[in-house]
Amino acid sequence: MSTRLRWFRMLLLVLPVAAIIGCSTDQTKESAEGANGTGPGGSAEGTGIGAGSNFGATGVGTDRVYNPEDRMGGGFDDPVNPLSKRIIYFDYDHSEVRPEYQSVIASHAAFLAKNPKSGVILEGHTDERGSREYNLALGERRAQTVRQLMQLNGAAPNQLEVVSYGEERPASIGHEESAWQSSRRVEIVYRRQ
Repeated sequence: MSTRLRWFRMLLLVLPVAAIIGCSTDQTKESAEGANGTGPGGSAEGTGIGAGSNFGATGVGTDRVYNPEDRMGGGFDDPVNPLSKRIIYFDYDHSEVRPEYQSVIASHAAFLAKNPKSGVILEGHTDERGSREYNLALGERRAQTVRQLMQLNGAAPNQLEVVSYGEERPASIGHEESAWQSSRRVEIVYRRQ
């Protein structure tokens, strides 16, 4: 057998393995991407798919949720950057945005105004108390409030989509105030237009 033929056969064996390793590395990197939000207690919470949140990448291809970090080149892990905060928390049975989240919403709206091909899904959530129907309506009101504030701060209506999950996707499992307060939220999920 000639040396060229041996090299060719070895190359045929190595290339598929290298391709598989390369693909799995990209998927691992994508699935590890995420966003941080500041929780009610002031601590940063990393969130990801399957943990009651839809931040970051959801996979490869066209189903991927847009992450502004891809376009901006980083900085979203920096807790000083207001765009790193993508969770707005609410008081019990209220849909008014707390003053500490006004600047976060304004920053996301400014980003959207500068990036018209970007958009967000505003996901409204509640804690487990109340009926399913009531909680769906409350989650909707919370998301609509954030939507209105984003529009007032420059985001276009077609960049903002609202969905309510009510109590269906709790941030924490538990039946005490600490679990409930982390579930009363609107999550800002980036997507491509």
